[in-house]
Amino acid sequence: MSVSQYHTWRALEIGATDWRLPRNTWTMSKIFGLLKNPTTNKTMPHPNVPPDSTWPALLLLATMTLHLYSAPYTKVEESFNMQATHDILSYGVPWANSSAIIADKFDHVAFPGSVPRTFVGALLLAGLATPLKALSPSPAALQNLVRMILALANAGALLSVKTAVDTAYGRTAGKWFTLLQATQFHVMFYASRTLPNMFAFALTTCALGTLIKLKAANAKSPRSAKRRRLALYLLTIAGVIFRSEIAILLAAETVYLYLRHHASLTKEIFPAGAAGLVLGLVTTVSIDSFFWQQYPLWPEWTGFYYNTLLGKSSEWGTEPLHYYFLNALPRLLLNPATYLICIPLAFTTKATQKTSQDILVPHMVFITIYSLLPHKEWRFIIYSVPALTAVASAGAAWIWSRRAKSTLYRVGSALLVMSVAASFAASMALLYISHLNYPGGTALAQLHDMTASQRNQAVSVHLDNLACQTGVTRFQQLHDPSWTYDKTEAEANLLDPMFWQQFDYVLTENPSRVIGSWEPIATQQGYAGVTLRPAGAQTDVLPFATQLGGVLGKAHSAYNSMTRVLRRKVTRGYWPAVKLEPKLYVLRKEAPLAAAHT
Repeated sequence: MSVSQYHTWRALEIGATDWRLPRNTWTMSKIFGLLKNPTTNKTMPHPNVPPDSTWPALLLLATMTLHLYSAPYTKVEESFNMQATHDILSYGVPWANSSAIIADKFDHVAFPGSVPRTFVGALLLAGLATPLKALSPSPAALQNLVRMILALANAGALLSVKTAVDTAYGRTAGKWFTLLQATQFHVMFYASRTLPNMFAFALTTCALGTLIKLKAANAKSPRSAKRRRLALYLLTIAGVIFRSEIAILLAAETVYLYLRHHASLTKEIFPAGAAGLVLGLVTTVSIDSFFWQQYPLWPEWTGFYYNTLLGKSSEWGTEPLHYYFLNALPRLLLNPATYLICIPLAFTTKATQKTSQDILVPHMVFITIYSLLPHKEWRFIIYSVPALTAVASAGAAWIWSRRAKSTLYRVGSALLVMSVAASFAASMALLYISHLNYPGGTALAQLHDMTASQRNQAVSVHLDNLACQTGVTRFQQLHDPSWTYDKTEAEANLLDPMFWQQFDYVLTENPSRVIGSWEPIATQQGYAGVTLRPAGAQTDVLPFATQLGGVLGKAHSAYNSMTRVLRRKVTRGYWPAVKLEPKLYVLRKEAPLAAAHT
């Protein structure tokens, strides 16, 4: 491709048009792609916003919302930030008598974890949720609201990357970025989950959007210098406050910008790094020293020292060197077309090669270096998923925009469409399975439903470790303060018969360990795998964590009826089915015999 051909392609891709209008001619936000002429009072499409400007935001938000409400409970990894957000919403920031109030009311005092974690994310979520708190009909609904706020932040960050992809590769690539990202599973599922990684994700993704814009533009322009400073500033803050591993990504981006884009050490790199470091440290040390009542405290340094320097993270398991590249990344991207076709094509096509290399090389360096640590989890490299998806969207756009030129491109375009559809189906299947992995939250909700008449009575419930790890949060303690929810873990207490006498109900993984006379009143099942031969003729082949009602309930019943007929008459009993097994038991204390006979 010649230079003139390249610039012609870029103009067509970006949609270059002379759409300049006087600043004061129109009134109405460009966000919705509409404007109003104050003279004629008519609404019409905004000339500077393409007609498809709203569907990417709606698609990302709708997908995140679907994931949120399909699996409304949380796991242990999210527990700290969720409990901290609840406590700040419930008790505020205790400026007076802070030590006593924090010790008495806040969850992290009783359950501190192996290392302290930052309150910055929880404080932000609580502050944003406070004005809307009155709109939540229940604590459980308030938890969903808190998660939705985090989802909005991450959706906004992804949209900033989509806008950058529009600039770097053209609007067709921006559309493909949205489709590829929305049909992945992990980012969409975890975008609303209060993992420290997902707070950092919003900042690193915004930094990525800024970096893509500058890498696709003139590196020597004043705007590019500002963008470099902003990106390094955001990455520094994310690493200092939320996740220390981002320091590796920051170092990779900094070295690459210095060597490839000639970023100034004195005017860009040092000022941005120093400002981010100072602001991050002042923020985290002041907030976390207060809430943890340890002065001074920098949680991310404590976690880095404990997990990395002391090597404690290896106690949670180790993986081989190739784990991130051959296992984690394919699962995170989900769609094989992205890493088998689209990314290689973007790297080998002259028109997209340089920008694609500029985007991905620092992330590949980051993942390679981080692979040297024995303990590996996919969430440690989730910050690189939007970058990989952005480059993949360039390859997808290259194929799609040439589908009318040859049979090869038509076939490639058809494969892309089918791969996106298949990726969406796989993502929904993973969402369905994932919603079965929260027996603790479901069991507690079931207990509340079964004992609705006792909501204002003095009732005591013990929640065992599995219940607390699989969905129970303080937001789910709906009958607080009338009810007492106990989470004692000490083995000495659990072996004391008198300890169990104080409870009316128990949620337990193992009823044999509960001392005394107890009656099982419910069993909560959880995911136990997939089988091609369901056990019985009446087996529910597509079970749900809670009973479906309305149209969904009727559709579910019809599907099971259809599969029974097909299994009996056509497939000889074979049919793909999801297996469940008991995970938690809800026990009720039996009344003493003497009292029962009176």
